[in-house]
Amino acid sequence: MRSNFDLAPLYRATVGFDQIADMMDRVLSSDMGQPTYPPYNIEKTADDSYRISIAVAGFAESDLSVEVKDGALVVAARKAEDDSDRTFLHRGIATRAFERKFQLADHVKVTGATHSDGMLHIDLVREVPEALKPRRIEITSGTPTRTDKDVVDAETVN
Repeated sequence: MRSNFDLAPLYRATVGFDQIADMMDRVLSSDMGQPTYPPYNIEKTADDSYRISIAVAGFAESDLSVEVKDGALVVAARKAEDDSDRTFLHRGIATRAFERKFQLADHVKVTGATHSDGMLHIDLVREVPEALKPRRIEITSGTPTRTDKDVVDAETVN
């Protein structure tokens, strides 16, 4: 369903918020529903650690691709063509190609990926720079103390 929202005024009135406006535009303009293949879980493993687990039954490590580009985690799979002459009576394990994108928040880094037992596990960690972390300012009583930068030497002035 296409909405009739025009985000042009948002672009004109903001500076530095292009990423948020682009994300809103992508969400509002998507006509298709979210893809459901392959199924996945997102779990919080610690305060600043996350894990995405994707069911990739039937895919080998060489068939899978995990990369980060433009602030998004892109997981793709392409199954090599099987040249054997197998005849399936029922084929319930889907091995069709897919590409799934996960938009990463600021300061979220991918630390590794493992493939075992038909599951692809991607570990993420949020690393907030020291400059952005809250810091406590000590409150002292009395007059403010001067630093050497505040004091001007009389000899240098005269």
